[in-house]
Amino acid sequence: MFCYSQNDLYCEQVALADLAHRTGTPAYVYSSQAILANYRAYDEAFADLPHSVCYAVKANSSLAILGLLAKAGAGFDIVSGGELFRVLQAGGDPSKVVFSGVGKTADEVEYALASGIHSFNCESESELALIDAMAARRGVKAGFSIRVNPDVDASTHPYISTGLSQHKFGIAMSQALAVYKRARGLKNLSAEGVSCHIGSQILDPAPILEAVDKLLALVAALGAEGRPIRHLDLGGGLGIAYHAGEKAPAIREFIGSLRARLGESGLRVMVEPGRSIVGLAGVLLTRVLYRKKNGPKEFVVVDAAMNDLIRPSLSRPPRDHSGAQECASAADRGRGGSHLRDRRFPGARPATGQRHARRFPGGLRGRGLRFRAFLELQLASARGGSAGGRRRLSRDSPARNLRGPGARRDGVTSVTNLD
Repeated sequence: MFCYSQNDLYCEQVALADLAHRTGTPAYVYSSQAILANYRAYDEAFADLPHSVCYAVKANSSLAILGLLAKAGAGFDIVSGGELFRVLQAGGDPSKVVFSGVGKTADEVEYALASGIHSFNCESESELALIDAMAARRGVKAGFSIRVNPDVDASTHPYISTGLSQHKFGIAMSQALAVYKRARGLKNLSAEGVSCHIGSQILDPAPILEAVDKLLALVAALGAEGRPIRHLDLGGGLGIAYHAGEKAPAIREFIGSLRARLGESGLRVMVEPGRSIVGLAGVLLTRVLYRKKNGPKEFVVVDAAMNDLIRPSLSRPPRDHSGAQECASAADRGRGGSHLRDRRFPGARPATGQRHARRFPGGLRGRGLRFRAFLELQLASARGGSAGGRRRLSRDSPARNLRGPGARRDGVTSVTNLD
């Protein structure tokens, strides 16, 4: 969804240099077409196999993105009460929400139960006891899955690998049957499924399929003991290509492999993709401020930093958009489709190069937190909008002159992939 026309980078029909001038930088820009295409690739590939595609909110919790996916029918995978708050604010259906994560607090469990979420993915017996007690207090029965650790190597970055026996996540496969048996004594819980998530940024899906085979064996063992399971939660983890030579798994082909294994199981399948839906659907625009030299090394100073995008500093360099293709034609740029709407945080005023802060609007884990109030731009935002296009930045536009030392002629000097 990103392409060049006469050296200007576009997102769908919108020139990013135009956005930088109109809204200021740094600014995030998302493509609704890319997000929806990736979500629908998961949803459609399952065909008639009962399934739920629950977007992993931690991948990008923008209210606009959550709202876009909620309107498309997506469920949501959350790991905190704050994420649940955002999902509900964006119009998400709580009955399509699954609560994962190792460290759920009593307040978060109570909030989730009061909101009527689908189920909890539980990682310890202590957590099961807590949810049972909170459900008893409210007079409800809580659905749960036990997250099992299949001891499968995801062959990914060690910081985001979660499926080996030495990791803190899940309950060992060898202990799972006994834990399910003991959980039958917790009268306010209902064992609905089995859950697993072995890691993130997985480029070879073979480990995921290996984990699926182990989960199916566990489901069969539970059924033999009179404890039938209704759904299999496979987590997420499918990666994207960051570097030349890397090849990401095709979503539809991957789901086809799952269908081949699960089609006769009688189970509902849940997946929780995040990165593979939004990782290549957005950019962070920044502007060059200065150039400086320290000895033989030259530095380019921009108006975005680690607090805006920490991922490159933690793991890998950002994806390079220098290889983006040329736009097909001027007609393609002007065709109908997603309309760009800018959504400003309350109290934020547009000013080129300025930054603003605001108060988080209350809610669990929200009060008093201050954070950068960027203008969150999106195409076909959560609240919709009429179709239309944006005029391409003219050659004599004032934006052409808004450039600091060393900046490109359009003033936009860094286009960094968000994930």
